[in-house]
Amino acid sequence: MKSPVTRLLSLLLVTLFAFSPAFATCGGGGGGGGGGMSSGSSSSTQVYYVPWKVREAKDPAPAGLVLYWFPLSNDELKKSSLRESRTLSLYASQCVSMELADFRTPAGQKLVGDSKPPVAVLATPEGAPVGKAENAGGILKVAQVEKLVESEVKQRESALDAKLKEAREKSKAGDTAAAVELLRPVLEQKCMFPGKAKDAAKELKKLGAKDVAGATDAPLPVFDPVKSARIERVMHEGLSAEVAARYPEAERLYSLAHRLDPADPTPLRYLGELYRHHTGEWGKAYAVFNAILNMPADPLSRAVAQHGLGKMTIHNGDFKKGLRLMETSVRTYPLALTYRNLAVYWNSEGDRVKTERYVEQALAYDPEDPYNLIFAAAFMAGSGRGEEALKIARENEGLLSASYNLAAVYAQLGEREKALALLRRHFFEFERYRAVRAKEMMEARVDAVFSSLREDVDFAALTRGADGKLPLPSGGAGARTGMEEK
Repeated sequence: MKSPVTRLLSLLLVTLFAFSPAFATCGGGGGGGGGGMSSGSSSSTQVYYVPWKVREAKDPAPAGLVLYWFPLSNDELKKSSLRESRTLSLYASQCVSMELADFRTPAGQKLVGDSKPPVAVLATPEGAPVGKAENAGGILKVAQVEKLVESEVKQRESALDAKLKEAREKSKAGDTAAAVELLRPVLEQKCMFPGKAKDAAKELKKLGAKDVAGATDAPLPVFDPVKSARIERVMHEGLSAEVAARYPEAERLYSLAHRLDPADPTPLRYLGELYRHHTGEWGKAYAVFNAILNMPADPLSRAVAQHGLGKMTIHNGDFKKGLRLMETSVRTYPLALTYRNLAVYWNSEGDRVKTERYVEQALAYDPEDPYNLIFAAAFMAGSGRGEEALKIARENEGLLSASYNLAAVYAQLGEREKALALLRRHFFEFERYRAVRAKEMMEARVDAVFSSLREDVDFAALTRGADGKLPLPSGGAGARTGMEEK
């Protein structure tokens, strides 16, 4: 059972993400696009989400600095400028954990001290504060928090430069032992300062030191304000193009942003979701998602990549591996996108308990978003809550992006003609690319929510373009994926 403190923090996190709406449906109702975060029914062009997360006991210990945000109220969470920041997003790729915390807990009070929330506290992994950003007139601005982190990082970088310089001097003087002693701590900072760690590794190898771990050759992120502003502008333009279904233009802009900063995982995250969800170019999606996992990347970007790989892996027939990837994604960073697809997976496995749990977790991110409501209604319809599901479907029938799940509601309630019409709308009005359509037709054929239509001649004709990658169910509640629980 969760403690009162854990429940309070969970409520804060739900409030934070209730205003990061979930995107439109994909085959199976799981969704995607918009970098894994945006809504098909939303005009929001927020791009650089700061990956704030409530720390749980099972989470691994932080490896570098920890930035704690102590908000004063739920209203602040909805409106705060701390929700979006390219600078903080990049630091999250370099061992700076972004944590949402409660100032009323003993640990929170120790960190906040005499300050009045809202406040941000930068601390060591052991919990020792190294700096604060105070509110002004009850408002904590993201620029203050960015400056707090930048100042500490620059100070630490200067200290490493000094150690490297002194080590080289000791080496020239023949004091090898002293040089090695100075270089070892620099090497240990390879997560936050990969460039400095690489320099230290080279020096240590020259000195004949043993057990020198290889340092990364990854480029450093672009923090220059002018260049960063341009990258942000390009990314916002790219998301606007994606929302308007101008996918080639979105791809061009996301690719430009990636070229402007190859060390920034966010443009790759948006590219990967564009390929996976909108254009069906899964070869490109695999390459992009693997590139994210092989570079220093913030937890949100890593989670989107793991989810995307998992979704595609399941579709291509490796169910156990795909499920593990999606479960890993949730542990890396909780996303409504992943919860939805886990619900879809376990519904097709006939596991009602797990299905309902994941539906509830997905819905908790935004219980008022029309798409999320329709997604939940698709499962209500199959669990004895038909009238409730039908009411939601009728109230939101005009939402093109939710056509697949609307069809699922009507199919389970025996309204064949309505279900087929909505599926047709999904395949041939909402989707633009044949590659995507082929995958989603296949998923519809094996999706448990359409079991009443499997022998229907018109349903078979409507989904005749299915890619054939998934095994057709032989009976029972849903499409068995071959996954047996251990």
